[in-house]
Amino acid sequence: MAGARVCVFAGSQLGANPAFEAAARQLGQELAHRRIGVVYGGASVGLMAAVADAALAAGGEVVGVIPRGVLRSEVGHPDLTDLRVVGSMHERKALMADLADGFIALPGGLGTFEELLEQMTWNKLGIHAKPVVALDLDGFYEPLFALLERAQREAFLITDLTELVTRAVSVESAIQRLELSAGFPTSAPKASDSR
Repeated sequence: MAGARVCVFAGSQLGANPAFEAAARQLGQELAHRRIGVVYGGASVGLMAAVADAALAAGGEVVGVIPRGVLRSEVGHPDLTDLRVVGSMHERKALMADLADGFIALPGGLGTFEELLEQMTWNKLGIHAKPVVALDLDGFYEPLFALLERAQREAFLITDLTELVTRAVSVESAIQRLELSAGFPTSAPKASDSR
């Protein structure tokens, strides 16, 4: 079983660019090879499932967290190491964050954006100090970073952006940025493993 765990945020669709699915599969496989567990939204669809399936195929630990209300629409993954069904989206995000030692955001839609921004906000507020990486494949996150930089220029965001999130342009560099982050463990199971 893995020691450290990474929460992966990703789309419930595969998207139009096949490179995104390839990167999702590579991410799952690489995390498993490094004995880093995956925590994600528990679905068997989209980029989310691509990460989970690849990690499982490589012998990795994959923990899914899915709200009862979206279990049907997102189709809970039947083959995970552990699938936890919770009552709400709020509970889902809180448990995913609790189970993870860091975060990687792949391309996705509204849910992915919201999850990424929430973890950045939690870093800013000191709720946790876990590394957050945006996997900026094919410039996907460039518009978001342009908006964040505008917020800094307009004095709405006074924290140094690099303290909240790191950009990476490849799966390898995303994982390296997590592993090099202060406080990212390479062993020791999570205390919240018990149900």
